[in-house]
Amino acid sequence: MTTTTATSTAARRSTELEKLIPLRPADFRVLTGDRPTGPLHLGHYFGTLHNRVRLQHLGVEVLLIIADYQVLTDRDVAERLGEHVENLVLDYLAAGIDPQRATIFTHSAVAALNQLLLPFLSLVSVPELGRNPTVKDEINHSRQSAVSGLMFTYPAHQAADILFCKANLVPVGQDQLPHLELTRTIARRFNERYGRLLPEPDALLSPAPLLLGTDGAKMSKSRGNAITLSASADETARLIRGAKTDSQRHISYDPQSRPEVSSLVLLAALCTGRDPHEVAQGIGSGGAAALKRTVTEAVNEHLAPMRARRASFARDRGYLRRILRDGNERANAIAETTLAEVRSAMGTRY
Repeated sequence: MTTTTATSTAARRSTELEKLIPLRPADFRVLTGDRPTGPLHLGHYFGTLHNRVRLQHLGVEVLLIIADYQVLTDRDVAERLGEHVENLVLDYLAAGIDPQRATIFTHSAVAALNQLLLPFLSLVSVPELGRNPTVKDEINHSRQSAVSGLMFTYPAHQAADILFCKANLVPVGQDQLPHLELTRTIARRFNERYGRLLPEPDALLSPAPLLLGTDGAKMSKSRGNAITLSASADETARLIRGAKTDSQRHISYDPQSRPEVSSLVLLAALCTGRDPHEVAQGIGSGGAAALKRTVTEAVNEHLAPMRARRASFARDRGYLRRILRDGNERANAIAETTLAEVRSAMGTRY
C-alpha cells in the first residue's frame, strides 16, 4: 500500500470514527502522550491537548503516557527529568485534563508495559524498523554521536505503549501514521501466531493546524521559538511582538505565500473561534503592529483561565505526585493483566 493510499484510508476511517465516538464513547480507549523534554506550547495545545480534553468530555477513556524513557532516544542524558514530568502534569491540568477521568502515568513506572517490548520485537524485522520514516528523521536530527538501540527500536516500544492497555484509538498526525501502522502489524502478527488477544488500533487523524514559531519555522520546544502554555501575559506579548512577519502592510490570510503572517492570523482565529479570513479582514491595512496586538489580546484572553488553573495546581506539588502515583497504579494494574494474558497465549506461564 502506498503512503498516499494509506493516508486516504486512515482519513476515511477517522471520519467514520468521529461519527461513532459521541454515540458510543464507552467503546473506545485512547492512548496518547508526550515526552517530558520541556514545557508544552500553543502548537501542542491546538494540535493535541484540546482534542484530548474533547474526547475526555465525550466520555472516552483516555490514558496519557509521560514517556520519560523515550527522552533518551535522541539524547545522552535526561536533564531535569523530574521537573519536566511535574510541569507536564501541570500543563495537562491547566488545559482541562481531569485526573479522575483520565489516567496520567509515567513510562518508567510500568514494568509490565516495558516487558512487552521483548515479544513484540520478535514480531518485526530489522529492515521494518529501519525504514520507518519518523525514526529516519529522528536519527538525522539526533543529538547523539551514534544511533542508540532505544532509538532504533522506538516504533516497537511505542507499540507496547499502545497495546499494553489495548487502546483501540490513537490520535495522531499524518506523519505518525507509519508508527501506528507498525503497531497494527505487531498486533496482527501476535494474534495470528498466538490467538486473537490484541486490538489493531485505529488512527484518529486530527486536522491539527500548523502554527509557526516566532522565527517563522515550525513551533518547537528545542528551537526556542515557541509560546509556552506556562508563559506569563507579559512574556507572551514580548514573544509575539518579536514574531517574524513580512513587508506588506495589508493583512491577509494566505498560508502558501504569506506563511508567517497567516500563522499569526490563524493563532488569533483559533483563540477566538473565528474564521482566519474574518480575522485578517478585521485588521485590514493596520499592518504588522495591529496584527500583533490582535494576536496578543486573543492569546492572553484564551490562556487566562489556563494560567489561573496552572497557578492553583502549582501551589501543591504533592498533589501532582499523587496524581502520578494513582495513575501509575492504574496503569500497572492494566499492564500486568495484559502481560499475564500475553504470557498465557505464548505458553510462558510456569
